[in-house]
Amino acid sequence: MNTFGHLFRITTWGESHGGAVGVVVDGCPPQLALDISAIQFELDRRKPGQSHLTTPRQEGDVVEMLSGVFEGKTLGTPISMLVWNKNARPSDYKHLKDVYRPSHADFTYQQKYGIRNWQGGGRASARETIGRVAAGAIAKQILREQEDTEILAYVKQIHTLTAEVDTNTVTLAQIEASPVRCPNPDVSPQMAERIDAARRDRDSLGGVIEAVARNVPVGLGEPIFDKLKAELAKAMMSLPATMGFQIGSGFGGTTLTGSEHNDAFYNEEGRIRTRTNNSGGTQGGISNGENIVFQVAFKPTATIGKAQETVDIHGNAVELAASGRHDPCVLVRAPAIVEAMTAIVLTDQLLRQRAKNAAPSP
Repeated sequence: MNTFGHLFRITTWGESHGGAVGVVVDGCPPQLALDISAIQFELDRRKPGQSHLTTPRQEGDVVEMLSGVFEGKTLGTPISMLVWNKNARPSDYKHLKDVYRPSHADFTYQQKYGIRNWQGGGRASARETIGRVAAGAIAKQILREQEDTEILAYVKQIHTLTAEVDTNTVTLAQIEASPVRCPNPDVSPQMAERIDAARRDRDSLGGVIEAVARNVPVGLGEPIFDKLKAELAKAMMSLPATMGFQIGSGFGGTTLTGSEHNDAFYNEEGRIRTRTNNSGGTQGGISNGENIVFQVAFKPTATIGKAQETVDIHGNAVELAASGRHDPCVLVRAPAIVEAMTAIVLTDQLLRQRAKNAAPSP
């Protein structure tokens, strides 16, 4: 339950206020010239304390490579990476030891295991995603170097504010230029103001992350149960605070007729393409060479400063106003996480496809 993937597999470990968090990556091909700075870049995009729009927790989140790399190249053996928790404050959560926080995993973890780490959410904390981002950075390098695949995620919606973004032309520079990682320069400032207003009001906001994967090879995905869209959906819905997933036309496609929704084929200089992309880059659960486009819905941050009704472990009514450090909106730091999980899925499927097509030994 802590491992994801088949041939390219990751296992994350650690708790929010424990000594460290990390990941073990198994199945990475050997002799990949691993760029550690690229891994650190992705972790910097995810780390807390970036601005007043994120949690004030200050963590450098500097990655340490423990195994699987020699003289700058992968060995083909398990790669272990670690990030120390430097600014953990477990004492901040003592008052929550016997209280179930609304919309958190406190109650369900207690009921499932009979024990829980009440220090900042423990394993259920979004700090667990550090391992995913580090592993995803390796997957990104594999995809970029071997297939020229590019994966980008950005904030599409905050609360009721929605931005129009061209998935064909959006760039990483445009995304990172925005304090909320929304590449639309007209809507981005409004989103920042909306998040800051929620922060001042001791409340939180949710929204939607949109992602696009470009130059994805044709043929990735395993019918029937391991369809590419199913693997992506599982990956995204395994992230903390996610509440929905849709690919291509998604729920909007239900309002179209078949003739309106079908993606017509045409021949573009010897390459079979589709004139529209309502399928979101997959057909029959297999990549068709078009951009893979999907959206992920994130709920408002569950930890808020407003007083809320809840109960303690004995069932007694309690009024709780959280005082810990938290994001007023998780979406500002979510793009790196969504990109990472997308890269892990695509790399795993790429290796599976190559294994399937490998010539048998004589």
